[in-house]
Amino acid sequence: MTETRFDALCIGNAICDVFAHVEEDFLLQENLVKGSMRLIDTDEAVRLFDKMGQTVRISGGSAGNTAAGIASLGGRPAYFGKVAEDELGDSYYHDMNGTGVYFNTPRLKEGKPTARSMILITPDGERTMNTYLGACTEFGIADVDEEVVAAAAVTYMEGYLWDPADAKKAFLKAAEIAHANGRQVAITLSDSFCVDRYRSEFQALLTDGVVDLMFANEHELKALYETSDLDSAVNAARESGALTALTLGENGAMAISREETVKVPAQTVDNVVDLTGAGDLFASGFLFGLARDYKLAEATELGCLCAASVISHVGARPERALKNIAGQSGFEI
Repeated sequence: MTETRFDALCIGNAICDVFAHVEEDFLLQENLVKGSMRLIDTDEAVRLFDKMGQTVRISGGSAGNTAAGIASLGGRPAYFGKVAEDELGDSYYHDMNGTGVYFNTPRLKEGKPTARSMILITPDGERTMNTYLGACTEFGIADVDEEVVAAAAVTYMEGYLWDPADAKKAFLKAAEIAHANGRQVAITLSDSFCVDRYRSEFQALLTDGVVDLMFANEHELKALYETSDLDSAVNAARESGALTALTLGENGAMAISREETVKVPAQTVDNVVDLTGAGDLFASGFLFGLARDYKLAEATELGCLCAASVISHVGARPERALKNIAGQSGFEI
């Protein structure tokens, strides 16, 4: 087996979050519905970006957030995602590598600019989101570095990769390489709408053994198995043969396999500020725990601790080193 260089390889949509504080009049002038989220095209993305004024930029995307969380735990993450050769692409490369994530996916030289989610914050704290997917949808087989996949204990991929045809092929190629090298493959279901689009295909990934580990929240798991009953969904997940890491919000989380089912409570959070990134950071802790041979209960507890940390502030990336937080909570990192 290739030497293990990475605790996890995270693959997903590379999206730069761009925040700007605006007045209510700005939303009116742009004919935007406060608190909404819309997908926009290239021309609108460039036009709106130019009008936003002073901005704060944070590299985002679900799998990117998970990779950053693993780095914050003191782990060794890698990341595959597509950005363009432009200003936001420069920022994304700098941010990811600066946090300790190995990120070297070839950049898109021509065509679509780097994906961005332009988040307009009004004085009342409400967020209005304008998302442009851009370059990240160009991720494909050529971007799958076989040596990196072979060297990662787990390859973790977003369900959103199932949307573009080239990204789906890249997903399956990465899974093939991982298994050929005795590694594990994980998927996060991303959201219940994504599950609705690809329910039968996602179920087949589990039962056919393409995916060894599934991450889901309660709504996504119920959508996958078309049931309103959580116990029924849990039983179906158990029978799939894959390990399931299930988040339950304020009710904690579960790890479900054919041999074992564990449930741990949520960590106490005095002030919940922003739920963005909770699932991404849960995955950070759980994947780190698996890579370091934690028992299922310990990996689930670490996932809950990481999720609790990120929801206590604005944004989906850790503000304090998760390694220190985990150490203070009794984990041997």
